[in-house]
Amino acid sequence: MATATADELRIRAKRRKIIIQVVLIGVSLLAVFGAVTTARTNLEAQGLTSGFAFLERGTGWDYSFSLVPKDISDPYAWTIFVGFLNTLFVGFIAIFLTSLFGFIIGTARDASNIAVKTAATVYIQTFRNIPLILQLVFLYAVLINLPGPRQAMSMGDALFLSNRGFMFPGLNVSSGVALTLLLVSLALGVLLIWRKMPLFTGLAAWIVGSVLICLVAAFAFRPEGEAMFSIPALQGLRFRGGITIPIELLGMIVAITLYGSAYIAEVVRGGLSQVPKGLTEAGQALGLTKAAIWSRIKMPMALRSIIPPLGNQWIFMMKATTIGVAIGFSDLFYIVSISITQSGQTLELIAILAGAFLLVNGSLAIFTNWLNARMKLKAH
Repeated sequence: MATATADELRIRAKRRKIIIQVVLIGVSLLAVFGAVTTARTNLEAQGLTSGFAFLERGTGWDYSFSLVPKDISDPYAWTIFVGFLNTLFVGFIAIFLTSLFGFIIGTARDASNIAVKTAATVYIQTFRNIPLILQLVFLYAVLINLPGPRQAMSMGDALFLSNRGFMFPGLNVSSGVALTLLLVSLALGVLLIWRKMPLFTGLAAWIVGSVLICLVAAFAFRPEGEAMFSIPALQGLRFRGGITIPIELLGMIVAITLYGSAYIAEVVRGGLSQVPKGLTEAGQALGLTKAAIWSRIKMPMALRSIIPPLGNQWIFMMKATTIGVAIGFSDLFYIVSISITQSGQTLELIAILAGAFLLVNGSLAIFTNWLNARMKLKAH
């Protein structure tokens, strides 16, 4: 009997793996099909309809926050889309702010100054060990007990904080233009990463580019005869003009930022600690300052080990937006929860919710893998 060659053995092993994967996928699909069929049969037996036709029906109920125009008679499809936009909005703001403060605090955690290092350690241990929902509820209770608009805390008659929210100057453009500018700014950041620009050069280019784009848009799309910037001003019992961040949204952003930045700070500290001491000593021997060593040696090297766990934290920040239901913020989870109560389409709405988070978090995972590949050292 002829002995199989090494190539034949590899081919057989590969075939076995493919067959096993096909069988597992087939069994999984059959299990899902069986569960869906059983659920539909049980719903029909109880006189409940299934399917997604309800998405065309009007909701008949209102909610607090929306980035796009909304109305009480909007269909479920549009209302769910609004909640999806709100989730993306809060999630990406939280990702940006947690990353920014996480890098700052993580760098302080790695500092040689005892006072700075201790302060960063206390921050991390405090906010990381208190449940996020508890931080949110506490912060929301503080915010709703702030003075009213007429007694709002003011800074330079431009920034105001009251129990209605945080008001500050902004571009005098519509919400649609503002959303477009946000997407353009994100695309610019991805482009700079793709071109592998140095950390500080890329960050400066992104900030300057985003500011210039916003100024040009404000000049081009401002209402005719009005200024480029809108300043908040008290009129009666409320502020008009400028940008208003409602209390619910403000509480969400601050709570997630405080909580998430503590975790990202530890990721950054771990990455910085893995940089070989010989590299920093070489920088010192060349006469580089501590800031130059951090920006040109430690952080570029640390990023290669920071990116994968950082991506996990970004995904967690996006999932953390679901805590908004505790304070009535109209994110996707809140909208779906109300829709289930009002329409009774439980399975369909849960499927939409799960699909939306799979789409967003799957995209974040793909972006993280791409970013990690871009940051790897190339072998020569």
